[in-house]
Amino acid sequence: MQSPRQAMTIAFEIGRYRTRLATAPADLAACQQLRHACFFGKPGLDSDAFDARCRHLMIEDAAGRLVAAARIMLMAQGADVAQSYAAQFYDLSGLAAQQAPMMEMGRFCIAADVLDADVVRVAWGALAQLVDDHGVQIMMGCTSFTGTDPALYGTGFARLAAQHQGPAHLRPGVKAPETVALIGQGDGTAPLPSLLRSYLAMGGWVSDHAVVDRQMNTLHVFTCLDIAAVPPARARALRAVMGAR
Repeated sequence: MQSPRQAMTIAFEIGRYRTRLATAPADLAACQQLRHACFFGKPGLDSDAFDARCRHLMIEDAAGRLVAAARIMLMAQGADVAQSYAAQFYDLSGLAAQQAPMMEMGRFCIAADVLDADVVRVAWGALAQLVDDHGVQIMMGCTSFTGTDPALYGTGFARLAAQHQGPAHLRPGVKAPETVALIGQGDGTAPLPSLLRSYLAMGGWVSDHAVVDRQMNTLHVFTCLDIAAVPPARARALRAVMGAR
């Protein structure tokens, strides 16, 4: 359960951006509208059953416009990972055996016309606050690649397979009906998503396969970060965003 202190401390401002958790139905609707615009390229509501189980991170600009959002599920221990969004697509038996508190972050999106790198920095600062407040030891989620053609990302996939595989006892198994291996997908050089690059820079790792999600028109890989593996300098920088010491 979220304590009153934890409910309050997520709200902070940096520069022209303010971050907070959704507190009303209108907040959730705004997040769903932004997600639909980002993922499907047109007006609508991106909504599913997981929304009711999660908290929703909102980043607004000085005018009050929602410019970025993410969906957060807090889990007290590994056994709760079966309730996560990622568990629909990946066999997470290895993580389920862990006793550590976990957090799933998904549906992260930024308005298409917002190019300010501070938005991502503020988002990670807010996530660091949640990690600290809830004693999270493992952060996880699905990181999406636009489109369903793995050949576009062949070079990046090969690098993920060679350099960023997770420990064998934690790495998720195949569960989704349509997957592709990270190796042997050609020499396409489309860049890795910025969110995934952030995970990797902090010591994160990925699954050995990508899931083909026809509904969302994406490929995605399971992404995991052991909080203890985050370089100390990076952790200090994230906490400094929201004024933590």
